[in-house]
Amino acid sequence: MPPARPLSPPTLAALFDQCRNWGRWGPADQRGTLNYLTPEQTRRATALVREGVTVSCALPLATTPDPHNPFPVLHHMLGDGDLEGATGSSDWFAVQPHGRSVTHLDALCHIFYRGQMYNGVPASQVTVRGAAANGIENVRTGIVGRGVLLDLPRWQGRGWLEPGEAITVENLERAEQQARVQVGEGDLLLVRTGQQARARSGAPSPPPLPGRFPLPPLAGLEWTTLPWLHERRIALLGGDTFSDCVPSGYTGAEGLPIHLVGIVAMGLHLLDNADLEALSEACAARGRWEFLLVISPLILERGTASPVNPLAIF
Repeated sequence: MPPARPLSPPTLAALFDQCRNWGRWGPADQRGTLNYLTPEQTRRATALVREGVTVSCALPLATTPDPHNPFPVLHHMLGDGDLEGATGSSDWFAVQPHGRSVTHLDALCHIFYRGQMYNGVPASQVTVRGAAANGIENVRTGIVGRGVLLDLPRWQGRGWLEPGEAITVENLERAEQQARVQVGEGDLLLVRTGQQARARSGAPSPPPLPGRFPLPPLAGLEWTTLPWLHERRIALLGGDTFSDCVPSGYTGAEGLPIHLVGIVAMGLHLLDNADLEALSEACAARGRWEFLLVISPLILERGTASPVNPLAIF
């Protein structure tokens, strides 16, 4: 699979307008594409539970710093069991959810474009007090629906995609055909690149690329998939990286196009840094790539994201 094709700022602007959902669910909407996931679709998704087997799709919270984890989770004990007379234990932890190390759900206030966030809300609504609009608390009831895994490396007979490989619409549709599923309205789409398998194999991580966002090359979705994601009316997009391939092909300075158009134009909540390895094995063992998926963010008023432990249930 080749790297992403170049994307100019004018083409990004046209994509933004093509995929924009502003006003679709009213001028005050703060849930975006989660509106596609109706109570009836959630009810139907529960029929996918046949065994009662659950699979976690989260990485452990990383407490050790490394070049790709400059803000590790801070974990301190406040009450220990090895003290004389101890009657219990307690602790304290703090998390910076964004980045490459924490499985997290992005809120719709996370990304700005031309001074605005989702549904035309001014970026100035996010201050030192947090997000006055589009915060993570708008997902307080959780996300429960039909999860679909498109396992790109498995269907290509590979352990993982190499850093920088770009997934196209053709790749996604081929994965659908091989898995005998079709991604549709209200679905919670997970795309596996095999990043965790690659990391656990001991393969070296490439160094960060120069630029405003010093990320290493990562496999992920090419910007050309944005109209496809918009037309399929998915409720959520998740992956084992940022969903964007890096380098993304975008020549502007605003950021990554899947994040930018997905979050700001579409109102698409993104699940970043999921661990999809156990889920991949569970799907392959059963020969089915759909399941009930439950994602429950913490209710942090005015927050820009939340760490999550997504659970796939078979």
